[in-house]
Amino acid sequence: MKLATGLVRPCTTLQGSSHCSTTSHWQKFSANLRISNSWNPKGSHSSGHSLAYKAWKLRDKWTEFQGIKNWEGLLDPLDDNLRNEILRYGEFVEAAYRCFDFDASSPGYATCLYPKNSMLGQCGFCSTGYKVTKSLQATCGVQLPQYCTERLPNWMSTRSSWIGYVAVCNDKNELARLGRRDVVVAYRGTATSMEWLENLRATLSCLPCDMAPDNSESMVQSGFLSLYTSSIGSRPSLKEIIRDEISKILQKYADEPLSITVTGHSLGAALATLTAHDITTTFKHAPLVTVVSFGGPRVGNRNFRRQLEKNGTKVLRIVNSDDPITKVPGFVFEDNKEMPKNGDVQMAGKFSNWLQKRMEDTQWVYAEIGNELRLSSKGCPQINNRNIATCHDLKTYLHLVDNFVSSNCPLRATAKSVLSNLHVRHPMGVDI
Repeated sequence: MKLATGLVRPCTTLQGSSHCSTTSHWQKFSANLRISNSWNPKGSHSSGHSLAYKAWKLRDKWTEFQGIKNWEGLLDPLDDNLRNEILRYGEFVEAAYRCFDFDASSPGYATCLYPKNSMLGQCGFCSTGYKVTKSLQATCGVQLPQYCTERLPNWMSTRSSWIGYVAVCNDKNELARLGRRDVVVAYRGTATSMEWLENLRATLSCLPCDMAPDNSESMVQSGFLSLYTSSIGSRPSLKEIIRDEISKILQKYADEPLSITVTGHSLGAALATLTAHDITTTFKHAPLVTVVSFGGPRVGNRNFRRQLEKNGTKVLRIVNSDDPITKVPGFVFEDNKEMPKNGDVQMAGKFSNWLQKRMEDTQWVYAEIGNELRLSSKGCPQINNRNIATCHDLKTYLHLVDNFVSSNCPLRATAKSVLSNLHVRHPMGVDI
């Protein structure tokens, strides 16, 4: 697993947004964070010529930006094309938040505010070049006792809720820019009381046989698995909806270059990882499947990670080092790949292995998955309130991605002065 971590470039002034105007719970919540929207996926910072060059570069190297080489050489420093793609997928996640009805007093609570055909436009994303083909519902597997359901308001016991969507690129200009037809599966984070209950079910559970056909002993967080596989009445599970929709898409576009990008924030990041695993396990000839996750918790154990890698699933986790959600649930034992020959160290290694095995039996030992782009909100002065909610918020993540430079590069505002300090005159008059 590769890790990129570093500073952010200075926060820029608020740019004119290309989004349609819209009012939503998500916008009001984000406004309280007092973070300027410095990212602009439409590329207004660049001239037409440079945009054309970038489009050509993305089209010819799209598999690399989707992680075919595990983003080697692209994370540190962060490649601008990759930055734009991460921000673009982040906006699909933001759209999932904007579409969700957070109003507990509304008859439509926990449903999608807009019809499928106009969803992206009405929530403020008019020009994505994608068309929503399916709305996604997730069902909580926890059943509250009857005495609880009789006393609690309906919104607190809502088991099934709208959690995201599937969208397919259908714009000819965007198809040309991307170099393939891209399928996006986007998930929002935790929103309902029942989803919070599932979050708290933090012990590991074995994947069902149809998700782990090789008997790989893959285990994932119990609550996430429940949300992905549970159904209620005639309403299918999220797993069934995903499989049915992806099957239709693969058949329809069988003769085209295709990619599947699963993206989400928080709980949605965990579901994105499960979804990607399920797609690559279910469809043996699936195209390149990539996860772009923001602020995601840990999902599964080492066997689950190995299965993802075996299936060729590519995972890019965007992590804020100040976000505690990315450090839970459970704990992680690092693999001891190289153990020195010293006898004492060998004994320590054996004890460590024994301890790890005992802890794994408790179903609390997780593994970090995929490649990580680690950021820090401490270096950004426009993030005024660095409480847990702010550090975890999707808006913070997109802001940090837009301003990240590299692990060994200063803030962009001071880059010139640092370079000038490095540009020292040798006593003999030679520049060094």
